[in-house]
Amino acid sequence: MGVDAAAADLAGMYRETRERLTDLVAGLDEAQLGTPVPACPGWSVADVVGHLAAIPEDALAGRLTGPPSEAQTAAQVARFRGRPVAQTLAGWADLGPRFEEIVAAFEVFPAVIDVASHEQDIRGATTWYEAFRWRMGRRSRDQLAALDWSGDPSPVLDHLVVFGPATADVVE
Repeated sequence: MGVDAAAADLAGMYRETRERLTDLVAGLDEAQLGTPVPACPGWSVADVVGHLAAIPEDALAGRLTGPPSEAQTAAQVARFRGRPVAQTLAGWADLGPRFEEIVAAFEVFPAVIDVASHEQDIRGATTWYEAFRWRMGRRSRDQLAALDWSGDPSPVLDHLVVFGPATADVVE
């Protein structure tokens, strides 16, 4: 069974992801916002949010007519770096609905893919996410053993997970 891309609610998918990310990020402290995002080398959680907020800002201002280039992305991150995250989120919330109309009208599915991918990037950078993933068996025994332990974890490794551990390393 295939997915009918034309029937997909792209605006709704973008909005729901934007709102989930806003809820997630709004509760983070400065240290958590500064957490490196492994999937985005050199970026912090706040940098990813800045990039995401810059997309509608740039698109609505006419500075962006397609997926941003590496140079444009770097400029977006630099422009938002150091800005209070509450201000970044407020701007994204303000421009989001107009951008979502464009996403729907012109079927800009890359915007939905980008925001959804970066949601997972941010979730992957937070400690609770990693703890949830290993607890649900989404890490191998070797990956569990490689976590930051204060002692020898080998006696408890097989008892930490609900499902698993995974039979092979899971890299996200």
